[in-house]
Amino acid sequence: MSSPSGAGKTTLSRKLIEADNNIAMSISVTTRKPRPGEVDGKDYYFISIEKFESMIAAKELLEWANVFGNLYGTPRKPVEDALARGRDVLFDIDWQGTQQLAQAMEDDLVRLFILPPNADALRTRLIGRNQDASNVIAKRMAEAGREISHWPEYDYVVVNENVDEAHKEVVAILMAERLKRRRQLGLTDFVRGLMTGL
Repeated sequence: MSSPSGAGKTTLSRKLIEADNNIAMSISVTTRKPRPGEVDGKDYYFISIEKFESMIAAKELLEWANVFGNLYGTPRKPVEDALARGRDVLFDIDWQGTQQLAQAMEDDLVRLFILPPNADALRTRLIGRNQDASNVIAKRMAEAGREISHWPEYDYVVVNENVDEAHKEVVAILMAERLKRRRQLGLTDFVRGLMTGL
């Protein structure tokens, strides 16, 4: 799931995780400092630049990107472990990370882009978070256009005007993707058994 900052991807990600026990949230590593209320190991793993660079060198990241001067990346092992247990993994990442994930796991990836209803709503949400200085908010607004320009690279697009409605749309996308024939493990054996009984 990707969006410009303030469009609601983190809120929608949290609602999805709360509503579905079969989804594991991918927790990214980052070199940025924690924002107020963020918890190491829950929101992100906050690490040094040196540690991040060693993870790149050891190929321990599925994807990584430089965003607003800070490094962000997805540790490989927790994702592979969750998938091996049959869980879906939700990524709250930007378009750069999505492109890299598409190269690493194209067959299993579903790309969803979250858009704000308009620029004023985006600005209001960024200000309302009370997490960033005005110069950072201005930088995020300036970057939003470049981020939004990548929406055609995604499989689905949800306009987050109302978070409850947007959540319903995200849940519908998840259900549709899970019901795809290729994703239903054991379906062939089930159908064979069904046919035997006819």
